[in-house]
Amino acid sequence: MRFNKLDLNLLVALDALLTELNISRAAEKTNLSQSAMSNALARLREYFDDELLIQVGRRMQPTQRAEVLRDAVNDVLRRIEGSISAKPAFIPGESNREFRISVSDFSLSVLIPRVIARAHAQGPRIRFALIPQVQDPTRALDRAEVDLLVLPQEFCTPDHPAEEVFIERHVCAVWRGSALSEGELTLERYMNAGHVVMVPPGTNSSSVEAWMANKLGFARRVEVTSFSFASCVELVQGTDRIATVHSRLAHKLAPLLPVVLKESPLPLAQMHQMMQWHRYRTNDPGIEWLRQIILESAREMEEDMG
Repeated sequence: MRFNKLDLNLLVALDALLTELNISRAAEKTNLSQSAMSNALARLREYFDDELLIQVGRRMQPTQRAEVLRDAVNDVLRRIEGSISAKPAFIPGESNREFRISVSDFSLSVLIPRVIARAHAQGPRIRFALIPQVQDPTRALDRAEVDLLVLPQEFCTPDHPAEEVFIERHVCAVWRGSALSEGELTLERYMNAGHVVMVPPGTNSSSVEAWMANKLGFARRVEVTSFSFASCVELVQGTDRIATVHSRLAHKLAPLLPVVLKESPLPLAQMHQMMQWHRYRTNDPGIEWLRQIILESAREMEEDMG
């Protein structure tokens, strides 16, 4: 099929090339041979009268024209995918569909086990791929590499619909043998202590650090950083450090560890945990079912918290 003399099959190759920036990986992604992908790139270069990808050192980089084309081509393909993959109904008990969900280890610990169990009760052959969140997780949503994001409201993109799942607050965890475990945890004691913080991969600081710098004009003394929220509670053991973590996660882990939980002296706003999906998948019956499962799981979690 051609449109304005362009073989539309080449758009799939172009999307893969501009995503992977590597001919071999693009070929593997589209189930083509490397020579077929090289031929596709040559035809694309001829059609657009542009190199599209150029070799810079050992890596390939997109040209300015390719940068312009990248999102437009991806958008067209996602529209097509959303239209042809949508089915009139989704029957969980008959489906073996895989859902790809991007989550932090916080949501992975407190919410997702309930989602998996509830989904299994309705569709035992339904599969899940749980994807770790890195810098700019909405990029994966834009490119339809994930079906759903579960993330704080401030990190949602305005380009896609979102819905609130639950509200969370923060508490402080300290080692039971620390002086900080005794008495009130005042702001002065908090600021004079060392801190264990979670820093997302690909970033330089935590969201709390950014909030403190913007709102309070000062920062904590960070002495240990981790890529996992759950590990922060464990890493205060044997120290006089503080971990400021999500309340649900802290209360889940505290009975298993020699730690004491304290109210945070910081005036941190509540965190609105959201789920977000691609705008072209809003009417996908499977995504609609999954969203309902997540909301039901969150309500069950709230009820169990009392």
